[in-house]
Amino acid sequence: MNSAIDRTRVWQVLAVGAMCIAFAWSMSAQVKTETSTSSGQTSHETTVERGEVVLVNGNDLVVKMEDGSIRHLPNVPESARVTVDGQQLGIHDLKPGMKLQKTITVKTTPQVVTTVKTVTGKVWQVSPPNSVILTLEDGTNQQFKIPKDQKFMVDGQQTDAWGLKKGMRVSATKIVEEPVTKVEQERQLTGSMPPPPPPPPADVPILIAEAAPAPALPAAAPELPKTGSILPLIGLLGCFSFLSSIGLGFIRKTF
Repeated sequence: MNSAIDRTRVWQVLAVGAMCIAFAWSMSAQVKTETSTSSGQTSHETTVERGEVVLVNGNDLVVKMEDGSIRHLPNVPESARVTVDGQQLGIHDLKPGMKLQKTITVKTTPQVVTTVKTVTGKVWQVSPPNSVILTLEDGTNQQFKIPKDQKFMVDGQQTDAWGLKKGMRVSATKIVEEPVTKVEQERQLTGSMPPPPPPPPADVPILIAEAAPAPALPAAAPELPKTGSILPLIGLLGCFSFLSSIGLGFIRKTF
């Protein structure tokens, strides 16, 4: 006797489980859901940050900001790029003295996501104002929880849960509007090479290397005029010899 009761209970549990599975499947199949999104006016907010490269060590970057503060950017990814004079440079291409500018544009768009759920069926049982069991188009029954202030359409007329009767064919629509905010962010990093050194002022002379002057040659002995001759010198020497011999002879006679 007990075994027969146990078998009956097992079959009841299995039947209830099968009905729950069927109801869950029918609900997903019979409830139609449509979603639409409407957007408002988009607002833009732009922020510009400027700085100068102070140090590049591997993937670490040190930048002096426009307000004088020092910003350390560790582990800059290899994929990061900065546009300098039309070229895409990576972290290892940056040099001290380069100017960097980061422009951040934030776009904010208000949106409303509208979700419309519709179910149609015949009232099999109603328990106002909490729930209603409908016989769906595939012949299965499904229980639905009735939201607060939910309205039903019956033969083109609108009624609430208290106006539902067994056998009525009804259509219920649930509309949910959810405001959301769509935020998009665009980043642009540009830079410029350090300026070349300024030229010297116009009034400062520019030193020019010159070759050292050649050493001066020793002065040459003066040349005699072309009309000169050594004959007068020979005559002078002859006179001096003659006078010397006369003087020597006079000295001998005296002594």
